[in-house]
Amino acid sequence: MSADARGQAHTLEGVVASLILLSAVVFALEMTAVTPLSASTSSQHIENQQEATARGVLASAAETGALERAVLSWNATSEEFYATTDRGYFASAPPNRFGELLERSFDRNGIAYNVRLQYQDADGTRDSRRFVYQGRPSDNAVQATWSLVLFENDRIRDRDGDPTATTVADESTLFAPPASDGAVYNVVRVEVVVWRI
Repeated sequence: MSADARGQAHTLEGVVASLILLSAVVFALEMTAVTPLSASTSSQHIENQQEATARGVLASAAETGALERAVLSWNATSEEFYATTDRGYFASAPPNRFGELLERSFDRNGIAYNVRLQYQDADGTRDSRRFVYQGRPSDNAVQATWSLVLFENDRIRDRDGDPTATTVADESTLFAPPASDGAVYNVVRVEVVVWRI
């Protein structure tokens, strides 16, 4: 075999090797799809913003009393919150000030959310109840929580959020039972989970 033939063979071998390497790179890129929900720095930034917004909604609702009014808007006859679906929870923002905050912060921006109320049973175990349920959260969901202390003399609210003559301690059908014998009736942990649709 002459030197020219060996040079051509090496050149052909190099071209084939580069084609195989290029094909492997193209194949690898095709296998990893980049979507709007792919993890990235901007995605993490958006999740941090959503978590901060959820914390802000809870803090604002608690400061104005809207959170307590929403949680205590209890219909003793049906043993569920006023204006909920037949399943006992809201499928969208509840028709009160807390719901307005949720709607303004999340619904208008295409962000789904669930709100869950966690409380202590009489035997000391933790239990929970859905307040708003919009589906199963995605992998990029974030959450924020707020502890709401209910006292025995807090008033149950009517459909409009106005206080009734019935206190929390007197309402036997309330979702959260008394957790202590003192002035504190129970501590409800309000959890908001948000995610992009």
